[in-house]
Amino acid sequence: MKLFKKIGLWFLTIVAVLALIATVFVIRNKPDYSGSQLLEKLADTVTVRYDTYGIPHIYAENELDAFRSLGYVHAQDRLWQMELLRRIGKGGLSEVFGADLIKTDRFFLALGIDDASAETLATLDRNRISVQLTQAYLDGINAFIANGPTPVEFYLTGLEKKPFELKDVYNTMGYMAFSFAIAHKSDPLLTDIKDKLGTAYLADLQIDVDPATTWIKNYPAASADSLSALATASVMKSLESLSIPLFEGSNSWVLAPEKTKKGKVIFANDPHIGYAQPSVWYEAHLSTPSYEKYGYHLAGVPFPILGHDRKLAYGMTMFENDDVDFYYEEIDPTDSTRYRIGDAWEPIETITKTIKVKDAEEVVFSYKKTNKGPVLNGIADQINGERPVSMWWIYTKHENRVIDALYKMSHAQNINDFRNALPNIHAPGLNIMYGDAEGNVAWWATAKLYRIADSLHTKFIQETGTGLSIDKDYIDFSENPQAENPPWGYVYSANNQPDSIAGMLYPGYYLPENRAKRIVDLLDKKKDWDRESVGAMLNDVTSPVDVAVVKDLIKTIDTERLDAREKLLLERLKVWQGEYSTTSIEATVYTGWVYQYLEHTFKDELGEALFTQFITTHFLKRLIAPMAHSPESVWWDDISTADTRETQQDIFTMAFKQALSALETKFGADPDTWTWEKVHTLEHGHPIGQVKALRSFFNVGPFPIAGTREVINNTGFGYDGSVDYPVNVGPSTRRIIDFSDVENSISILPTGQSGNPFSKHYQDQAEMYVQGKFRKMMMNEAEIKETAKDVLTFYPLKSR
Repeated sequence: MKLFKKIGLWFLTIVAVLALIATVFVIRNKPDYSGSQLLEKLADTVTVRYDTYGIPHIYAENELDAFRSLGYVHAQDRLWQMELLRRIGKGGLSEVFGADLIKTDRFFLALGIDDASAETLATLDRNRISVQLTQAYLDGINAFIANGPTPVEFYLTGLEKKPFELKDVYNTMGYMAFSFAIAHKSDPLLTDIKDKLGTAYLADLQIDVDPATTWIKNYPAASADSLSALATASVMKSLESLSIPLFEGSNSWVLAPEKTKKGKVIFANDPHIGYAQPSVWYEAHLSTPSYEKYGYHLAGVPFPILGHDRKLAYGMTMFENDDVDFYYEEIDPTDSTRYRIGDAWEPIETITKTIKVKDAEEVVFSYKKTNKGPVLNGIADQINGERPVSMWWIYTKHENRVIDALYKMSHAQNINDFRNALPNIHAPGLNIMYGDAEGNVAWWATAKLYRIADSLHTKFIQETGTGLSIDKDYIDFSENPQAENPPWGYVYSANNQPDSIAGMLYPGYYLPENRAKRIVDLLDKKKDWDRESVGAMLNDVTSPVDVAVVKDLIKTIDTERLDAREKLLLERLKVWQGEYSTTSIEATVYTGWVYQYLEHTFKDELGEALFTQFITTHFLKRLIAPMAHSPESVWWDDISTADTRETQQDIFTMAFKQALSALETKFGADPDTWTWEKVHTLEHGHPIGQVKALRSFFNVGPFPIAGTREVINNTGFGYDGSVDYPVNVGPSTRRIIDFSDVENSISILPTGQSGNPFSKHYQDQAEMYVQGKFRKMMMNEAEIKETAKDVLTFYPLKSR
């Protein structure tokens, strides 16, 4: 017995010691939201007051001090996220995660983001105020790296903390430009379909502009997909598995005074971005005697991409324009190291890069480059065959002045200042949304656009010497799509097709009209909008388009082949209003039916590999409704059944029966248990959360969540053939700025402000988010002082 007592005592002692070590580790490595810190290069004392949700309100006597302090507090909550984002463009993921990421690093190095950043820095005027403020922000980050605790992810990966530099900011923005196009993998796929099946199979794929669509209407003032078409499936999968945010789409609308209850502008925005932990945006409120902004910051970028103050508000959605072109290169038949430029043969450039790999030797690789850009054969798996294909990407072809644009946007005092900042954004293409206290509402499509002849189709790989030239005829920014104070009383964008641009319908990868149609329908019906009703609209989960699709499906299906239970479920779908609440049965049945109809329609012709690519494209979303309304499509016949010619009715009937069979297998025979909440769930993944034992510590969720693909509350997912639809993209914030009461404007983040799992703000908004709730974006200094939960003071190093 004494032996057992001794063993028990030793065990308890070991547990106590381990608990003490763990407690000390947590205390030493959590963010420090209170107390005081010495900070180099400060001119004056800076006070940071943290509100209930960990949002820093930074009060400084000058902007350099404010941005330097922002860098420090941003890093202590998000240094790991900053580290990952700066590594993507320069091919640095393998150094952290090992050999599995080599292909991803090769791809990003070949894109040329890191080289373009180096070229920008070589001619950068470092005396510009935008650059000085950026450097101050980086100084703050580096002060935290030098003096602050090390985030736990660095311990777990064995990664050494290293200072940040200006090049990292440009590489992060380069990744953002890529990410805005990454959802679309169509050009090589469409070329493969055309070559394999013929042009007749392209007719129903909705790759061109739909003349009956809901447009974003131009009203000027009186005075890619294609890139990611070359992203391999493994590249996409690696970024998603690392929970790196991928920019996907967005909604925004701005209501003019005549549309609101109190006669003041109301601004709404919810950018749709891949879910990750931490979530993409870091909120911060900066206040100096000459500058104030409540902004949403990307990790490692000093100026807010979304922001507001008492004078104006701005946000963005994806423009979805086509800003990448692919070209077949003609190789000299007598010398494979040369390619054709006009009537001459010129040498192909060979670029050699080195990739550091965790726990392995460095990898040295080379790729080819022409006057158009990198040759992606061997870099991107989706380039099939031996013909060299090169990529022209506008982001790497022009001077990068995005930092200047963000600086000027965040410092604009009025609509004219703001508009003048926008021509500096050449890529990615963005819809910039604007509203102000003077009653102005506006939308501008910001991108460097070029003229394209009607006879050219940019969604196929171009032949050398014909088709689209690499010498672009650019249009002036004044001809870009835009609307300022239109007579209908609002502006909006939902990644849908804009009206004509410089006399042409500009090619792009626009999403279907579903969200746009719903937004326009709702906005047109009311003239007394307020903050609460706009908030309800941001959480809207109804799809009138899906109701129309159901009608086409039901009208076509062969009811004689259905049993009694199947007919009963069909009757329930007949009265469904297209609402995707968590308790909906119809949403579950409809979603399963649609997937089965897509698989049985397209997989036989495309095969497994192409179908897997196909179901990730933008035009898959665009074709669901038109195909359901097109009984004569060539796609309906199943080419694997040589003796039978299937019809649309055959496909819809078989798809319905198989969808119900799959649900019964998963959940049992009682349809009342097939609720949407069981199949549509959200878990915010962290890269370290891939390790099963650490999943519950780093990941947030899962939660059942309302919504679906292409409703306003756009909680999207991918299809994999199962009846589970784990959500992977959605609103990265929902924010409403009401100029009748700007200090009580509201927003929400998907998880929390901090990326540090030891922080009390790691997931304190997660439950609110899935419930569609909001919290205040505080700006009133007296209220902030009175309610601040923590106060952190920075002192100049020399004065202490």
